[in-house]
Amino acid sequence: ETASAETASAETASAETGATSTTTETADGGEEGHRPEDDWGFYYDPKDEFCGEFDCYSILGFDYESFGRSPPDTKAITQAYRLLSRRWHPDKQRGKSKEFAEERFVRINKAHKVLTNKRRRKEYDYLRDRPEEYISKYGTNVMYHYAPKSDVVMVLLILLIAGNLFTWFVQKNRWQTVADHVVKLALEGATLRDGGSDESVAIREKALEILAEQKQKEAANAAADADDGEGQKGSAATRKGSAGSSKGPSPTKKKGGAKATKKEQKEQEMEELRPIVVQLVQEEHRDFGGGFHQPTWRDLLITKLAIWPVQLVKAMSWQIGYWGRRLRGLDLSESEREVLTRRAIGEITWHALSDEDRVDACTQDLWVAANLEDWREMQEVKKLGAGYQKKYNRWKRKQGSKLE
Repeated sequence: ETASAETASAETASAETGATSTTTETADGGEEGHRPEDDWGFYYDPKDEFCGEFDCYSILGFDYESFGRSPPDTKAITQAYRLLSRRWHPDKQRGKSKEFAEERFVRINKAHKVLTNKRRRKEYDYLRDRPEEYISKYGTNVMYHYAPKSDVVMVLLILLIAGNLFTWFVQKNRWQTVADHVVKLALEGATLRDGGSDESVAIREKALEILAEQKQKEAANAAADADDGEGQKGSAATRKGSAGSSKGPSPTKKKGGAKATKKEQKEQEMEELRPIVVQLVQEEHRDFGGGFHQPTWRDLLITKLAIWPVQLVKAMSWQIGYWGRRLRGLDLSESEREVLTRRAIGEITWHALSDEDRVDACTQDLWVAANLEDWREMQEVKKLGAGYQKKYNRWKRKQGSKLE
């Protein structure tokens, strides 16, 4: 017998005879304040495949960490098992101690079966420090509790509201981006040649007219207030002061009386025009075309989801009809030319064209790359002065090349 077997035998023998014990034994068979289970160690075995939460070696009186390369053989394990089974056999117990003995006897018996089976013992030793592999093979006793079910209708409603708000703000931001650009061009006085647009030029002209009317009204009101003054001298002084104020703050002079620079004059004019231009853009340009419009109910997510199938069916029907006419060798209809032209130049450019320019664009077969390039070049030339356009036309007739 090995040394470990002798040690285990001595320990179990002393436990059986009680010769070395000088303390009082409790009802559960252990010393007062101490139970045998306290010496059975720990092993991760939540599915109770081996010895449960206890170490099979420790149950039989062996210390796995101490025997090292000289583990107890089957004979030593059997000898320890016999001693402990006689000590904790339920038939030898009485009263309350019998209840504890039954459970311990089962543990001792299972530890013996595990450690005397070569395959089971090898697996038991291997899984000792590998709880991940144990869980992978046998699972775990952890119970997952799912949270109470949410109201599906309420969740969908919240998501729908959030989606509608998101699409509304996205559309608002798209319109605001274009509106800010138009306001900037109008305030700077950019012409078509300088990169301005028809909208910015028209808005600036109208804003200047409104500003002039406001100044005239202010001058008339100031003159009327001056006439209400008492006393001839006071009236004369008042009229003199009102005459100066009727002209409004001179853009050519600073507050101190010094002459303002051109930059300062332009900044002052821009500050006077800004509120008028912003108001005009908000009131008269709610839709810049190409999808850049202020948000409406049509831009909500629920509306888009509702009309999307209809739009899809219309698009497929048009495409089928288009290819059907091509197979029959028919010429392009006006509606087909318009759709192809809009696809070629884009919705934004299409909406920016006048009615005459749209009709002209539909006749130029712009879905052909070469035609589209020539058309875009001419659009840039139209923004230039009339004199330059004539020079360009003469130059192009002679050279036949593209404008760079």
